[in-house]
Amino acid sequence: MTDRLAIIGAGGHGKVAADVARASGWRDILLFDDAWAGDNYRAGNWTVVGKSENIEGYPVDGVFVAVGDAGHRARLVAHVLEQGWPLVTLCAPSAVVSADAWLAGGVLVAPGAMINVDARVGEGAIINTGAIVEHDVQVGTFSHVCPGVALGGDVRVGDRSWIGIGATVRHGVRIGNDVMVGAGAVVVSDVADGLQVTGVPARARRN
Repeated sequence: MTDRLAIIGAGGHGKVAADVARASGWRDILLFDDAWAGDNYRAGNWTVVGKSENIEGYPVDGVFVAVGDAGHRARLVAHVLEQGWPLVTLCAPSAVVSADAWLAGGVLVAPGAMINVDARVGEGAIINTGAIVEHDVQVGTFSHVCPGVALGGDVRVGDRSWIGIGATVRHGVRIGNDVMVGAGAVVVSDVADGLQVTGVPARARRN
């Protein structure tokens, strides 16, 4: 049983993180949000007690950053580490994570997700509800694997990329940095840095 966890972010992702933390045995969960506007600010069942800068006023045993935007999440994680606060990873009890998988700090593994043998998940990444990360997959820092995504074996996902809800990525495919894969897309070939791809099979979207 662990004691007090500070969660930065009080939106939907913050509520999911708080729920996972509670299920994982954290006894006291405090939410912080930079949009905090006073004592009546709540996120579901949790009271938001202040802005992220206020964490230093509370003794905590861990800090988790629950902000959806990858760039903002990266900046907040850097701040947490600069302050010397302990950055934690949250893994839902219903998730299945191989003993031979590796998760960096600040990762969220949501309920029902599966991470198979020799997969590696980078700092601050999100493996969302029911996502499948197969063997030997690498997910880069601050990337988001959305609910229901299936990443085939040996897939590579770069940093700060977004794999939309229900997308499928064929085994061995390389996805670059800052990529956005549309919901339900089927990715069968490599995707270069910065592209947005949609459809079946997935193709670069025209602006």
